[in-house]
Amino acid sequence: MECHLRGLSVLVTRPAGRSQTLCELIERARGRPVSFPAMEIVPPEDPERAARVLAQAASADLLIFVSANAVTHAFPLLPEILPAETAVAAVGGATARALEEAGLEPDLVPRERFDSEGLLALPQLQKMAGRRVIIVRGEGGREALREALEARGAAVVYAEVYRRRCARRSAANLVAQWDSLVEAAVVTSVAVFDCLWELLGEVGQEKLKETPLVVLSERIARHAAALGCRRLTVTRQAGDRAILEVLCQLVEEA
Repeated sequence: MECHLRGLSVLVTRPAGRSQTLCELIERARGRPVSFPAMEIVPPEDPERAARVLAQAASADLLIFVSANAVTHAFPLLPEILPAETAVAAVGGATARALEEAGLEPDLVPRERFDSEGLLALPQLQKMAGRRVIIVRGEGGREALREALEARGAAVVYAEVYRRRCARRSAANLVAQWDSLVEAAVVTSVAVFDCLWELLGEVGQEKLKETPLVVLSERIARHAAALGCRRLTVTRQAGDRAILEVLCQLVEEA
C-alpha cells in the first residue's frame, strides 16, 4: 500500500531478528522505526526433549508450526526428508513464509484469521480421529489448539523448541526521551506487552497508556485496556502490512 507516515516515530517491540521487515516498511513509508526488543528468544529448558520429538516427525500425520521462531529453531532438528503423507501447517502468513524460505512449503495456512482458531476452522482439520500431530512452538502459550485437536480425536504432542523471556535491559533512556521518540507503538503478543510493561516501570507505563498502541488481536487489546491503555487499535489481520495500514490511518486521522 502507498502511504506517507510523515516522520511518525514508531516503537517496535518484537524480539531481535523478528522486527527487520516491519522496520523497513515503516522506513519506506517515511516513518521512523525505534527498535526496542522487549523480549528475547533463547533455547528451551530441555532441548533434548524437543530433539527427540522432532526426530519422530516422519511418522507424524501433521506438523503444525505456530510461529516463524518455531520454524527457525525446529529445522536443525527435523529429519532431512519428510514423507509426502506428512502434512505441514502454518498458523499465519509470516510462519508460512519462514517455512518456504527454509524449503518446506506448507500444505495448510488460514486465509482469513491468522491464529489457532483460524487454523482449526480449516476443513482439513475437522476429522482428526487417529491422526498423530506434532505442534512446534515455544515453551508455554495457549492450549486451545491442542485441546481442540484432541477433542477431535488426534494424538498431540509438543515440540517446544525455544523459550521466551523478557529482555534483560534498561528502558530508562527510552522513557526519558519518550515524548520525542515514541508517537505510536506496536505490540504483537500479550507476552511482548507484559515484558514491555515490566521494563517501562511506573513512569513509562503512564506514558504508554496515552500512546497510540497498534495490536494484532482483540485478546491483546483487552489485556492492554485492563491495565489502562486508552488508545488501542486492532489490525484487520496479522502481518506487517496490516500494521502499516493502521499506522497510516493514525497519521491521516491526526
